[in-house]
Amino acid sequence: MSPAASATAGVPAPWRSTLTPAATVVSALFASLLLLFLVAPLIGLVGAGGAAGVRQLGTDPELRGALGLTILTATTATLCAVLGGTPIAYLLARRQFFGRSLVVAVLDLPLVVPHPVAGIALLLVLGRASPLGGALLALGLRLTGSVFGIVCAMLFVAAPLYVGGAREVFTRVDRRYEAVARTLGDDAWRAFRRVTLPLSLRGLAASAIVMWARAISEFGAIVVLTYNPKVVSVLSYDRFTSLGLSGALPVAAVLVLFAIVPLAALRALRHDN
Repeated sequence: MSPAASATAGVPAPWRSTLTPAATVVSALFASLLLLFLVAPLIGLVGAGGAAGVRQLGTDPELRGALGLTILTATTATLCAVLGGTPIAYLLARRQFFGRSLVVAVLDLPLVVPHPVAGIALLLVLGRASPLGGALLALGLRLTGSVFGIVCAMLFVAAPLYVGGAREVFTRVDRRYEAVARTLGDDAWRAFRRVTLPLSLRGLAASAIVMWARAISEFGAIVVLTYNPKVVSVLSYDRFTSLGLSGALPVAAVLVLFAIVPLAALRALRHDN
């Protein structure tokens, strides 16, 4: 019996011909409304402020500086996540150990914590009043009002996206390939470097791009820790509170247009796959 036939097996015959078209129409209506709801504000924003935002990139040094700072900090946070998160993701994908589910839950927790709360939590642990924050301050790393604070905020809220994606990538690589490499004399690190890593590079790159895209859009945690210097998201909010909607539109539109870059990179990776 086909899936369609089994799905309607318990439905009386007179209703079968009318139930499916009605459900299809309702589903199509809700899907269209949701798509319109998600797309229309962005199209309206870019249409209203996109051209002005592009022009301001040539005339507004504050906007150029905020965009450059956003790129720098998001890239730094992503590199930190790749260096620290890849071993964690590999361990979670390859090993079963006591407390593994708790580790996974803790790693995913920043995704569901409100982002201003994430900023407050970082301030509590890394602020100058904490022992760790005092030690970092002695090394010249100040959390509030600094580039370091922006990187920490981006890393905290976006790194779980990379770790989770990398874990799924490693899970899809058959561990028997590593076992074959081990029988040929490779140790664990060499087997990972020669076998698993090459097979995972495309997926790891996609996970890093997703994290980078999330980092450049962060606002809530950053504004708690570092209002100045401003990234683009904070600058758009600052322009909105000081100049109103007309002043914020060009900056916000630039951020939306800039978000197309990682989306295009993801499409390219999937197309090549």
